[in-house]
Amino acid sequence: MTYIVNDKCIKCKLMDCVEVCPVDCFYEGKNMLVIKPDECIDCGVCEPECPIGAIEPDTNDGTDKWLEINKKYSEMWPNITVKKESPYGQELKDEKDKFEKYFKENI
Repeated sequence: MTYIVNDKCIKCKLMDCVEVCPVDCFYEGKNMLVIKPDECIDCGVCEPECPIGAIEPDTNDGTDKWLEINKKYSEMWPNITVKKESPYGQELKDEKDKFEKYFKENI
């Protein structure tokens, strides 16, 4: 098991999770974060830190797509180890289909 970041993080990026991660397994894209599954030690301290529920175990139903996205982009995006201010806040936290509308690869 590992933890993944899902589409709730897109255009939110609150980064409270980054501050508590003991192994620095978060990677930062243009408008979301991802977790590198191979580095995550499954400690779970990041999950309750996310105020919008964008972090969940990969064992939850419907996370296969997000596991692949986290794997792919954690190989491309830079590692983030220090919390930054979110450029977005929680304005879009309840919006649906954020991946299709807003996701940016950063390439």
